[in-house]
Amino acid sequence: MIKLQIQSEANDSAVEIIKSAISAEIKRLEFGLQKTEKQICQFEQMYNILSEKFLAELSAEDMKNKDAEYVEWAGELRIRDRIAADLKRLREIEYVA
Repeated sequence: MIKLQIQSEANDSAVEIIKSAISAEIKRLEFGLQKTEKQICQFEQMYNILSEKFLAELSAEDMKNKDAEYVEWAGELRIRDRIAADLKRLREIEYVA
């Protein structure tokens, strides 16, 4: 868990600004995750194989567009994992006074 403590000498809404910025980043990441998941799903449907099996069993030579397609699918999987990890961290933030 991440605990975030914000101190401000001015009587302003610094905490609300930070919360709003983090909330906006979560929404941006969720949108990116949906886009990435859609792309992954298209590859899985095109090849009728789950991504985990793709990584374990297929090579670029097995793909219609060879290296470019393999790199794109594998890249989307890495992006999905990174976005999911970032989302997890941001959602775990606890604001303390």
